[in-house]
Amino acid sequence: MRAFLSLTVILYALLLSGCGYNTLQATDEQIKASWAEVLNQYKRRADLVPNLVNTVKGFAAQEKDVLLGVTTARSRVGSIQATPELLNNPEAFAKFQNAQGELSSSLARLLVVTENYPELKSDANFRDLQAQLEGTENRITVARNRYIKAVQEYNIVVRSFPSNLTAMMFGFQTKPSFTVENEQEITAAPRVDFAAPAPVEK
Repeated sequence: MRAFLSLTVILYALLLSGCGYNTLQATDEQIKASWAEVLNQYKRRADLVPNLVNTVKGFAAQEKDVLLGVTTARSRVGSIQATPELLNNPEAFAKFQNAQGELSSSLARLLVVTENYPELKSDANFRDLQAQLEGTENRITVARNRYIKAVQEYNIVVRSFPSNLTAMMFGFQTKPSFTVENEQEITAAPRVDFAAPAPVEK
């Protein structure tokens, strides 16, 4: 009897392996790891925002609309709970993505505005924060690309035969990914050319 049970377990394991169960598990874990890195880099960026806004405010308080746009976008990002369930909810994922996109756009506008303030551009604290932000944006792009690749590989397994049968049996579903009309523009790190000459006042 024990030998029969052992044989049954072995056959069942081989069946699952042949039907893509192990691949589904492996690719699902890769998605979780990639997503964790995306969240880590987004949090790093959000943590930079208050100091960046305060530094700019010290030199360009009159740019209140731009500054308010950044702080509002950051608050919207912080209001979204990035739970594991978010990866299985396309609507919630899209909401999260839109909020992050708004923060990216508002930060880009803020850095463009700083071009009009030579004293701000020469401030050591601002230069350090801007460099940190640019580096973080680059890491966000890398993390997002890894997540996109992981989701693509996973979704192919979920949709392909015969692993799609295993996916249905164990509840594996396709997961949403980052999709925007202009991915390159939104994920590009904001840049400020400190070597550019300041505008001449007339």
